[in-house]
Amino acid sequence: MVLFRRLLGDVLRAQRMQRGMTLREVSAEARVSLGYISEIERGQKEASSELLASLCTALEVPLSDVLREVSDAVAVEEALVATPISVRARRRVGDVVASAA
Repeated sequence: MVLFRRLLGDVLRAQRMQRGMTLREVSAEARVSLGYISEIERGQKEASSELLASLCTALEVPLSDVLREVSDAVAVEEALVATPISVRARRRVGDVVASAA
């Protein structure tokens, strides 16, 4: 099962680390407790839209960029979950094509 909060946390952590910021720095900029940001990054807590906006402001990244990255990550995870079925279906189609040739 794809967990949006886990993927959001992964994206936020990656953005923070890419900028070389510590949790403490983001906490001070966003005016959100360090522990709460840590829980969000670990996918243990849901971020409200207001909190997410504060974190994006602190990270100097547009909210739309964060949501786009999360959306892309969701698509990848959905594809991974669906892959075993798709691979089997492709093999059957490939077998039919191979036998017809």
